[in-house]
Amino acid sequence: MIKQSRMKYTFILFTFLALQVSGQDLKVGDKAPDIVLEGIKGGQVTLTSLKGKVVLIDFWASWCRPCRKENPGIEKAYQEFKEVEFKNGNGFTVFSVSLDTKKLAWEKAIQSDRITWEHHVSDLKGWDNAAARTYQVSSIPQSYLIDGDGIIVAVNPRGDELEKELKKFRKKGFPFFDGRFSEN
Repeated sequence: MIKQSRMKYTFILFTFLALQVSGQDLKVGDKAPDIVLEGIKGGQVTLTSLKGKVVLIDFWASWCRPCRKENPGIEKAYQEFKEVEFKNGNGFTVFSVSLDTKKLAWEKAIQSDRITWEHHVSDLKGWDNAAARTYQVSSIPQSYLIDGDGIIVAVNPRGDELEKELKKFRKKGFPFFDGRFSEN
């Protein structure tokens, strides 16, 4: 009886420690793990191929209403910041990771939401998506803003918060070059 109790507690302790090691959430300051998945147009696409840009890693799906409601705001930020020079990155883009299982639904959502950024990836495995497991995604939308070196600078920035974060990391110019003074 004592031996069974000891084995039970050892198992519980081991399970708890394993979950602590594998269940650590990614946070600001962490290096973003690379993502290598099939692109919507075919071929593998990697997150590391975007090194040097500020990137929003966006986990979403066509069937997720909150995700779809976020898309116009992300598109607006993309259009505003895609060519901006940042302190640690040149330009801004979005790396969309879809948790869809049907390619046609995924493609239709991109078209319907008028998403213009080009980096769309998925393995069409839904919640078993390899990147979602690596990033421990348990609900969507979920996002990570990373700098040009792949370091996480914000977790789940949404709407105005995304724009604030992007503005915070924008490279500052001289006052007479940054648009504050204009010819009228």
